[in-house]
Amino acid sequence: MKRYLLTPGPTPVPESVLLATAQPVIHHRTPEFGKVLVDVTEGLKYVFQTKNDIFTYVASGTGVMESAIVNLLSPGDRVLVMDTGNFGSRWAKILKAYGIEPEVVKYPWGKAAKVEDLKERLKKASGIKAVFTQSTETSTGVVNDIEGMGRAVKDTEAVLVVDAVSGLAGQDLKTDAWNVDVVVSGSQKGLMLPPGLGFVSISAKAWDLVEKAKLPRFYYDFKTFKKTFVEKKQGPYTPAVNLLLGLREVLRLINEEGLENMFKRFALLACAARAGVAAIGLEMFAEVPCNVVTAVKVPAGIDGKALVKRMRDEYGVGVAGGQGEYEGKIFRIAHMGYIGRFDIIVALASLEMMLNTMGHKVELGRAVSAAEKVFLGN
Repeated sequence: MKRYLLTPGPTPVPESVLLATAQPVIHHRTPEFGKVLVDVTEGLKYVFQTKNDIFTYVASGTGVMESAIVNLLSPGDRVLVMDTGNFGSRWAKILKAYGIEPEVVKYPWGKAAKVEDLKERLKKASGIKAVFTQSTETSTGVVNDIEGMGRAVKDTEAVLVVDAVSGLAGQDLKTDAWNVDVVVSGSQKGLMLPPGLGFVSISAKAWDLVEKAKLPRFYYDFKTFKKTFVEKKQGPYTPAVNLLLGLREVLRLINEEGLENMFKRFALLACAARAGVAAIGLEMFAEVPCNVVTAVKVPAGIDGKALVKRMRDEYGVGVAGGQGEYEGKIFRIAHMGYIGRFDIIVALASLEMMLNTMGHKVELGRAVSAAEKVFLGN
C-alpha cells in the first residue's frame, strides 16, 4: 500500500535529502566535515532569521527544550510559562524536573496566549528570568503572537524562549526582529529531515544568563559547544554526520525557494485544508490557527482514535489524533515541509470516504472540491 504522511512530525523527506543522507560516512574530526558544520550553521541562520549563535545537537525537540532551561537558569529562579497546550505544559514539566517551580499562565486548549496577560504578569512579578512559550502549539494547531510577546519582554530583564519545533520553516518567526532570545527546533517537521537533530539559537541577552546559570549540565553545555565550534569548527561530541549532510541539502532547497515563498505556500495549504473540512461540516479546533497543522473536531458519534487508525491502515493516509484530554476528540492534518497540494487532496478524499464508512454521511468530493477551488484561486 502506498502511504501518505500528513502528521505534524515526522513529515515526508524529499528524495534529494534522502540521497544526501545516504552518502558515505565522513569522519567528524576532519576539515571536510568542519565545512559541512559551518555551512549548515550559516544556512540555519537564514531559516531562524537571526545573526545569533546557533548550535545543532543530536537530540529531539524535547532535548533542546531541556538545553535551554539548564543553560539559562539557576536554582530558585522565577520563570513564566505561557501554556497553550501539551508542549506548553512540557516546558513546565522540564522546569519542575530541575527543581524550578514555574508560574504558569494556562489557557484552554485551542486558545492562543494573550500578550496582555504576559505584560500584566511581568508588571506584577519582579525578578522573572525567562518566559517560555510556543510558536505554534502542535497539539492544538494554535499560533501564538510571538512578535507581541517579544515587545513585551524586550525591555525587561527576562529572556523570551520559544519552542519552534513545529513552527520553524513553516510559520514566520523573525528571531532578531521580534526580540526572541532563544529559539529551539527539531529536524523532523518543517526542516524535512528524519528525527534526530535539535537546534537552538542564543541571543547576546541570553548569553548573559548562560554565564551566570548554575543548573547542572554536561552534554548540553552551550559554553562547551561554542568554544569547540569557534576554535575547531567542530561540535564537542559525535554528531549525526549523515543527518547533517541531509540538512545541508534541505537548506539548499529552502534557500532556492525562499522563506517568504515557503510561508505563502504553507498558508495556501492551510487555507485549502480548512476549506475542505469546513465544506463537509466539520469544525476547527484552534481559535487562532497556525499554518503548519490544522486541528479539527471529530464529529459527534465518531470514534476519533478509530478514524485516525482506519485512515492509516485502510487507506495508507497518516494524520494525527488528539493528545491528552483531547485524545479521540480531534484529529490533525499537517501541511508543512515536503507536504504539497495533492497530499492535502488525498487526505481530504480519504477523510470523506472514511467518515461515510463509519456512518457519518458527507457528500463525496465536497471537501476535495473546496480545496481545489482554493488552489485555483476561486
